[in-house]
Amino acid sequence: MNSAWKVERDSHYYKIYDKKKHLAGYFAPEYGKIFPEEKADEIIEQMHKRGEKIGSGYLMIPMVKFGIFSEGHEMDLDYIATQVDEVRLRLSYWKDFLTSRNLNRHKITVSHTDHDMLSITLHIAFPHPVSLEKNSIQEEMGKILSPLLEMGLL
Repeated sequence: MNSAWKVERDSHYYKIYDKKKHLAGYFAPEYGKIFPEEKADEIIEQMHKRGEKIGSGYLMIPMVKFGIFSEGHEMDLDYIATQVDEVRLRLSYWKDFLTSRNLNRHKITVSHTDHDMLSITLHIAFPHPVSLEKNSIQEEMGKILSPLLEMGLL
């Protein structure tokens, strides 16, 4: 188990915290086809209670902060150029990471909590099914988040 990350289940997804107890991201398991749909909440709850296994899910984490889109923040051209260069470098590191991990399925959006930041949602396909159990999810998230932290991307 990777102690740098802690997960807490919150309804149908998990919140992920770093070792300083700061929210680092979210993981939403792919539960598969649920039938009947009107009983989805009950069925998903039972899946968690039984520790059923999933093959994939979605990890949402911060990607890059621009440092230029704060209202009322006065800047000069050199500052903006420096920030844009830093963002470009960070994006190249992200591209290298995504390519090296074969994480082709992802989407990037403006963060809903900070309009100066982009968030990335990664589709995570596990090499082997993973139990819907806190320690199992925590271990799998650590395999992705720890290298990102080491690269300075989190």
